[in-house]
Amino acid sequence: MLYATLKLLHLLAIVVWIGGMVFVHFFLRPAALQLETAQRIRLMHGALQRFFQAVLVSVVVVLASGLWMIGRVAKQTVQAGLDFSMPLHWTLMAALGLVMMGIFGHIRFALFKRLDRAVQANDWTAGGAALGSIRLWVGVNLAIGVAIIASTLLMA
Repeated sequence: MLYATLKLLHLLAIVVWIGGMVFVHFFLRPAALQLETAQRIRLMHGALQRFFQAVLVSVVVVLASGLWMIGRVAKQTVQAGLDFSMPLHWTLMAALGLVMMGIFGHIRFALFKRLDRAVQANDWTAGGAALGSIRLWVGVNLAIGVAIIASTLLMA
C-alpha cells in the first residue's frame, strides 16, 4: 500500500510539472501575447511565480518518492538473495529526472530572478529577455520530460 501511494504521489507530481509546462508554453504564453508588453510580463511573472512554487514541491515529491521506490525494490531483491540491477528505463528516468531538476533550478533561481528584478524595475526589455530565456529552458525541460515518459512506457 505504501509503495502504491508513493507511486501515485510520484505520478501526480509529474503531472503537475509536465502539465504545467504544457499549459504555460502552449496556451498561456500565446494568449498573453495579445496583451500590452507590461501587462504580459506582469501576468507571466505572476503565473510563473505560482507555478514554480508548485514545481518546487513536485521536485521534492518526485525525488523522495523515486528514491524510496528504487530503494525498496533493491532492498527486497537483495533480501530475496538476488542481485539488484536497476532496469535501463529506471536508470534513464532517474538520470534525466536529475537533469530536469538541475534545469529547473537554473530557471527558478537564476532566470526567474532576472525576470523578478526586471518587473520590480519596470524594465520591460529586460523582462522580455528573461521570459525568452525561461521559455527556451522550459521547452528543453518539456522535451526531456516527454522523452522520459515515452522511454519509461515503451521500455517497461
